Amino acid sequence: LWGGAHCPPVPPESLLDDIVLTHSLFLPTERFLQQLHQQYPGGHGGGHGGGSGLRRKRAVLAVLLHFLETYKGLLQEEESAGKVIKELYLLIMKDTSLYHELEDEIIKLHQLVETVELKVADETPPPNKQVKPLFRHFRRIDSCLQTRVAFRGSDEIFCRVYMPDHSYVTIRSRLSASVQDILASVTEKLQYSEEQSARGDALILVTVASSGGARGSGGLRAGLGGPPGADPSLCPAAEKAVLQPSEECVFTTLGINSHLFACTRDTFDSLVPLPEEIQVVPGDTEIHRAEPEDVANHLTAFHWELFRCIHELEFVDYVFHGERGRRETANLELLLQRCSEVQHWVGTELLLCEGLGKRAHLLKKLIKIAAICKQNQDMLSFYAIVIGLNNAAVSRLRLTWEKLPGKFKNLFRKFENLTDPCRNHKTYREVLAKMKPPLIPFVPLILKDLTFLHEGSKTLLDGLVNVEKL
Repeated sequence: LWGGAHCPPVPPESLLDDIVLTHSLFLPTERFLQQLHQQYPGGHGGGHGGGSGLRRKRAVLAVLLHFLETYKGLLQEEESAGKVIKELYLLIMKDTSLYHELEDEIIKLHQLVETVELKVADETPPPNKQVKPLFRHFRRIDSCLQTRVAFRGSDEIFCRVYMPDHSYVTIRSRLSASVQDILASVTEKLQYSEEQSARGDALILVTVASSGGARGSGGLRAGLGGPPGADPSLCPAAEKAVLQPSEECVFTTLGINSHLFACTRDTFDSLVPLPEEIQVVPGDTEIHRAEPEDVANHLTAFHWELFRCIHELEFVDYVFHGERGRRETANLELLLQRCSEVQHWVGTELLLCEGLGKRAHLLKKLIKIAAICKQNQDMLSFYAIVIGLNNAAVSRLRLTWEKLPGKFKNLFRKFENLTDPCRNHKTYREVLAKMKPPLIPFVPLILKDLTFLHEGSKTLLDGLVNVEKL
């Protein structure tokens, strides 16, 4: 495509997908678009013979159209990209000499540019920008009833940052904000003086995680904790990590029982998890009253809302960039955390259930829920529930499993065979291949496959891009 006068034909669709989705690995978006711009400088025939010029313009248009189709709203965050696309669009529209030959492509281009609504640096920001509460950081009941929308790095969210005494401040921040920006907001809220910073009492941002019992999204519980009323000092030690000032988009990297704490280095050692993270409360009675169909359908609906927000680029960025690509993987990270939440919820509810008969009934209900999720083609929920039931602590409930009816024991054995990782998840892949969309796949396996492809093959061969890998 970049080959000068001897321009190749438009690449096949699969190759075009590879170029568009993975260009950021080799060229920033702005430079990628500048390359397109150089291949379409405007004027009659683009400076080449009529047929060659038209062929070249059509090839460049094909890439640009596919680029806009793929990225859409993501481009709104890149002002420089928006300016280049608008300039390129105007050059194409001025090229009236070939308009009749490229009519279909230009009509589609016009529609896409309108859809993307690209921002230019000198435009005034829209008033009253909506602020999104990140659903894991508050009581979840309200956010569970809202339609899920995709998170972007430029979105503004509300979040809580805790102090060593477990008081907290609520700040308004961009999702892609750096640790330095978050600390600046916290400092302002606390009216922290410059004099304190000068004395070496500057605040640091820390993630504090616990394996204690807690409620997760949508009333789910997460984690397996100690006995009720246990002294925090007797509970599992908290995992603490200091975040570097340059780190970005840390909100979506928090685990199920993780929270952000702001403290001085002197008080770092005294940080302990929140009380609700290390105290176990009685089991959830609602799960015993709910019908399996209702629970399964709710899980499927909620996970579909999360899954449809994920952009294809997030998978590529998650695997290739890791820590550096957090702002592009917010929606994918939220779905992965939700999958982990469901696993912990299953084990927690079973272990907190008092009475052998009641616990066996709940085990039977959870197997039923897994079956309905599979029927709904929600393989994410199905996998999460089966993995939760395979938890070592649940597997040791010998009397509970013995009390389970034979029909459900056989059904669960089939589920274990389906989720068996032997021969690279062969059974699951065969079942998935027979399903017709819409369906929700087991997303962690997709990431495993992509990671294997990435680490098992070189990105560059003799200095050239390994197109087959991409």
